Amino acid sequence: MTKRLGLLTSGGDCGGLNAVIRAVTRHAAGTYGWQVLGIRNGTMGLLRRPPDVEPLDPERLDAAMMRLGGTVLGTTNERDPFAFRMPDGNFADRSAEIIEAYHTLSLDALIGVGGDGSFAILRRLAQKGRIPFIGIPKTIDNDVRGTEASVGYDTAVWVATEALDRLQPTAASHDRVMILEVMGRDAGHIAIAAGIAGGADVILIPEIPYRLEKIAAHIEALRRRGRNFALVVAAESVKSPQGEWVYRFHPGGQKSYGGIGAVLADAIAALTGAETRVTVLGHVQRGGQPTAGDRLLASAFGVAAVDLLVAGRFDRMVAWRNRSVVDIPLAEAIAGPHLVDPDGPLVRTARGLGICLGEG
Repeated sequence: MTKRLGLLTSGGDCGGLNAVIRAVTRHAAGTYGWQVLGIRNGTMGLLRRPPDVEPLDPERLDAAMMRLGGTVLGTTNERDPFAFRMPDGNFADRSAEIIEAYHTLSLDALIGVGGDGSFAILRRLAQKGRIPFIGIPKTIDNDVRGTEASVGYDTAVWVATEALDRLQPTAASHDRVMILEVMGRDAGHIAIAAGIAGGADVILIPEIPYRLEKIAAHIEALRRRGRNFALVVAAESVKSPQGEWVYRFHPGGQKSYGGIGAVLADAIAALTGAETRVTVLGHVQRGGQPTAGDRLLASAFGVAAVDLLVAGRFDRMVAWRNRSVVDIPLAEAIAGPHLVDPDGPLVRTARGLGICLGEG
């Protein structure tokens, strides 16, 4: 009998997800004769009755699909099925419903595309329901442990770098300090990479504590050398000069990082007298056409994930190391976030280029 593979995307969207969907479907169907069912909106699709799925036709998943941002299957980054918030405000364990849907669909295995948070939930579901599961890492933050790169990261860095390219001439035209706030929930990978590539003068990441006086002194030194502008990049999870995280609050009581750019702008202006402006990229980093790098990584990960399933190697995550696709235990991937190494190659590069990290 033809084997049936379930495929879902979970967590925040990013560039390259559709390339993963295409690669998994074309390889599973074309090489092994498996049928692939796309599960809509992550685990939410398995909570619906009937389950919200669609057969994925490899003939329809052409090269144009790789150019699309987002995910054609939809995704969710809310509502843990083990503690699912119900309409009355109470929480319920609905994991058994998801496992029941998986078996009702007669699936033989499941591939999930997500980050460490999604993997922790999906692995727990897989263990409880005895589901053969493989994870494919995706996150613009690049904070999944065990892989040098995750799907979506390259596109986010490219968007942030392009923003710096565009901010530089307007900063020079108006004698301003331009502050670019980029995403980075727990880690400063986007900030450090885009800051170096985009010629930033100051890069602030959560892994390295900073002193506002050091930033002001660096900007003053640029002025003395004849520079009339400065570019500052800050990850959204950088703390304020007072050592506090800066949040945006949303309806329903939810909160997310955001606003450190405006805090820094006021503080830098007060210390230096410079005219400051803030650009917050936000979800712009998630959308648009994925870069060639993300399309390549997504395709390689999709093919490798299917091969792992066929080989009977479950509870694994595909990863990129030393220019090769490898696989690691999922337990390793979800052990904790992959942070920027304060003594790693990119930080050493920034220091070597004379970029201020606010240290000291």
